[in-house]
Amino acid sequence: METILVVEDEENILEALRYNISKEGYQFLSASDGETALSLARENSPDLIILDVMIPRLDGFEVCRILRRETNIPIFILTAKTEEIDRVIGLEIGADDYITKPFSMRELLVRIKNVLRRYASAQRPAKVTAQGIINIGVLKINSISHSVQLNGVEINLKPKEFELLYFLASNPGRAFTRMQLLDQLWGENYFGDIRTVDVHVRWVRQKIESDASNPRMLQTIRGVGYRFMTDD
Repeated sequence: METILVVEDEENILEALRYNISKEGYQFLSASDGETALSLARENSPDLIILDVMIPRLDGFEVCRILRRETNIPIFILTAKTEEIDRVIGLEIGADDYITKPFSMRELLVRIKNVLRRYASAQRPAKVTAQGIINIGVLKINSISHSVQLNGVEINLKPKEFELLYFLASNPGRAFTRMQLLDQLWGENYFGDIRTVDVHVRWVRQKIESDASNPRMLQTIRGVGYRFMTDD
């Protein structure tokens, strides 16, 4: 049974979430402050965390920052509809999605189901051979020779294109923000345009996708960033 931790200090919202999430067959855990949330997350390793921003004893942003350093558990930020900056900050510090108040319970449950399915897919390790080769769908990515084959035909990628593809393919199903990709591939001291990530994604798509305008592998997650999906 998958476990969902909800961190919310408004009792009426918490009880509504408890009823509906439990009804779907998930194990429900709850906390009303940030410190308790951290303890429960560390002790129980939930499969998903729904985290309100305005909570006492460590706000939701700080809890998210701490947990993201320790785990890749999916995190939803729960925020007021008018506070767009909360959504932006939440995604930049590693949240996987955001839910605005008031929210549709039906939509939330669908999002929960979808992200848990993606997370389960991401937990399956990429098929890496002893020779440093990732076999993933129709792609064969060789980390030693920095070569890529698509359906048995070698394609030419520039060094940064290869790094981007290799990193995302090594983490199938997991979404990364543009800032996370910049830090990982260009380094924390990079001060160029964040849109360089979009440009490189576009170049890679043109080389590996049968239809770059409707990508199946290197997908855009609206409001978040990018993820690599397998045929699985």
